[in-house]
Amino acid sequence: MKLNLQKRLAASVLKVGTSRVWLDPEKAEEISKAITKTDIRSLIKKGIIKAKPKLGVSKGRARLLRIQRQKGRRRGQGSRKGTLNARLSSKKTWINKVRALRGTLAAYKHQLDSKFYRELYNKIKGNFFRNVSHLKLYLDKNIKK
Repeated sequence: MKLNLQKRLAASVLKVGTSRVWLDPEKAEEISKAITKTDIRSLIKKGIIKAKPKLGVSKGRARLLRIQRQKGRRRGQGSRKGTLNARLSSKKTWINKVRALRGTLAAYKHQLDSKFYRELYNKIKGNFFRNVSHLKLYLDKNIKK
């Protein structure tokens, strides 16, 4: 049984699209007799015709992707849009490196005399050390015992 007219009328009464109109399949006979908007309104009151809820976009997949990225996945060459400097500026990289080096140097401070500590501090500032492991290697070789 075609109920296109009733569906269209119900859509205009409910102020939704035709795809959101639900017609009770068991009351199809009664719905087919309704040919005016007044008839449709009475069927809506009875609950024979209803508006389906709006469908949203699920965040489930987005959440899974976020968890993967937090683990370090999905960050390879093919996923990158900006240059290395656009993704993390060279200044920020420098700040992170210097902070790590100075923190490590501070941990070793009690083993160093003030002159040697100051010399190393200035070397850090002058970009002498590539990374923390390079600094530790240098310290192990040069700490006077």
